[in-house]
Amino acid sequence: MTAFFALASSLLWGLADFGGGLLTRRTPALTVVVVSQTIAAAVLGVIVVATGAWSEAGPLLWFAVAAGLVGPVALLCFYKALSLGPMGVVSPLGTLGVAVPVGVGLFLGERPGLVQVAGVAVAVLGVVLAGGPQLRGAPVQRQAILLTLIAALGFGTVFALIAEASTTITGLFLALFVQRVTNMAAGGLALYVSVKKGAAAVPEGGFPWASLPALAFVGLADVAANGTYSIAAQHGPVTVAAVLASLYPVVTALAARGFLSERLRTIQAAGAGLALVGTLMLAAG
Repeated sequence: MTAFFALASSLLWGLADFGGGLLTRRTPALTVVVVSQTIAAAVLGVIVVATGAWSEAGPLLWFAVAAGLVGPVALLCFYKALSLGPMGVVSPLGTLGVAVPVGVGLFLGERPGLVQVAGVAVAVLGVVLAGGPQLRGAPVQRQAILLTLIAALGFGTVFALIAEASTTITGLFLALFVQRVTNMAAGGLALYVSVKKGAAAVPEGGFPWASLPALAFVGLADVAANGTYSIAAQHGPVTVAAVLASLYPVVTALAARGFLSERLRTIQAAGAGLALVGTLMLAAG
């Protein structure tokens, strides 16, 4: 069961990342975040009412609120990085967020093994190579690398927080709902401030209503991935769940290769691969 739900998470996250990154190439990233999360919150609200999950309300929901405040920042940075591309480099770097749960474990008294120490070194080398020298092929802007690393830190923090927000399935529904409502409020406030400063909330042609199904898919796939990951972690070793769920960049990279025909320089591909390997070593150590 752990393997099944963790692999489902990697598939859903990979497709959500690809869809979100693609949408931000035509629509402002903040708008993509707010609309997709609003749709997800609406669907989760129905589920919470239908399952009576309100009975699970308690102090643990503050972890979901905190996750909801961090989430929009991470998503915004990640979608912006994906729009700068290429996805085959940005997405693997995003998996470095698994270092946060590892860090929490260290703070609680765990000690890193040799594999984890090696994983840090490999991941850092991967980050350096992924933004390699501008020779030929698809360039990776320094801004994209920085945004991806900020997003990775945010994602790892969200995973650690949401894992503490519930202990039951119905409690998970409520925690995810609270997280998404907070996402929506924080993202909406940021969008309002952005518009007041002169930024556009929608493309020149107006709101892309034709993209609404894609926006819905991104929001629902993201929340479903969070849910399946939590279930995987509750029914088996967190290490196994983290390793399998962290394979989602493979899905994003394959989608980018298949739909966008992205071509990477050898040094970029090597760096992205090393970052992914280092992440797996961190989680498995």
